[in-house]
This record gives sequence, C-alpha cells and structure tokens, in this order.
Amino acid sequence: MRGNHTETPQNSIEPKKRNLTVPITPPLSLINRFSLKPFNSSYFNLKKRQVGQKIVHYSSFFYPLDNLLQWSRLYGPKGFYQYQCVVPFANGKAIIQAILNTIAVSGEGSFLAVLKTFGARQPLGMLSFPQPGITLALDFPNKSQSTLTLFERLDAIVHEVGGRIYLAKDMRMSPECFEAGYPKLPAFLPFRDRGISSAMSRRLMGY
Repeated sequence: MRGNHTETPQNSIEPKKRNLTVPITPPLSLINRFSLKPFNSSYFNLKKRQVGQKIVHYSSFFYPLDNLLQWSRLYGPKGFYQYQCVVPFANGKAIIQAILNTIAVSGEGSFLAVLKTFGARQPLGMLSFPQPGITLALDFPNKSQSTLTLFERLDAIVHEVGGRIYLAKDMRMSPECFEAGYPKLPAFLPFRDRGISSAMSRRLMGY
C-alpha cells in the first residue's frame, strides 16, 4: 500500500474503530518463520482484491496496528525490536534491496514494514534523524543474539553509504555507528548536561 496526503477535510473521513484485542501474551512468539510467510501471502492476496484508489483517514493509514489493541503481545515474552534506518537517494533502491537480501539470508522475518522518503529540507536539530533519502522501518521478534547479529550487518550497510539509524527506536547501536551517522554530534556535546544521563547516552557518548 502507498499513499499521498490529500486536501480533503479531515472531519469528512471517518477513522476505523478499534474492536480487537490480543488478550494474553503467549509463551512463545507467534511471529516466526512458520507464520510469517502464510500471513504475508494471505494479506497480500486479500489486499490484491481491493486494488484501486480511495481516501482514508490518516490514523488508519499510518497506524494500522492500532486497530488491534495489545498487538505487541503477539511477539511473546521477549518482545520485539524495530530497526529503522535512512539511506541516501543515490543508489537507494539497490541499498534497500541489499538490506532486504541480508534479512532474507539471515532467516529472520518482519511482520511489518514501512518505507518512506524524506525530502531535501534540512532539519534544524543537531541529532535529527531525517536526511534526504529513503527510510525503512521493520519489526523483528527478539531472538536475542541472532537478531542483534543481523542488526550489526544492517548497520554496516547503512554506515557504508552514509546513512543513519533512528535514535528514538535504538537500544543497541554502537558508538562508532552513532558518531558516523550524526555528523553534528561535536556541536551538540557542549550542550550536554553533565548532571543528567541515561543508559543510551552512556552507551553512545560515555559518562
């Protein structure tokens, strides 16, 4: 599915109502290599029957999982990671393909994928994530070290092309990857309050 913004008044479009809930957290993740392929195939063929253009409320388009309350329980007690990166437009299609191929070879799978483009407007923030290019967000069940190893391989691809990882969704990026992806970091450091820190700031910037 893809979409563009419209000038249609928001109050003329009804958002979808939430009516389903995942009642319990299963002992194992229900998002796995045995369920992903049939789910994705079924979802693709269901949407294929609805081919066409229509106007929908922004909430149901941007947040489709909000129709299923407590959806994160599907990932089991270990939860999930979301990996989001942005890569430059130059050779962007080939870079995204390389990321997807690396994921496929690893045997890991994503239940949800979101692909967007960022325009040429430069952000004012010193540690802002957006840069002109393509951003890809993927959700992965937490399989401990195997998932983290995959992310390190994806980091290498992103780092090589001058991309960056989304700080707001990170809990494992290396300081080297962080410094390479955020070139305005030196300008930010003088404003850092030495009396305040977090696990993330200590991991990425030290004490």
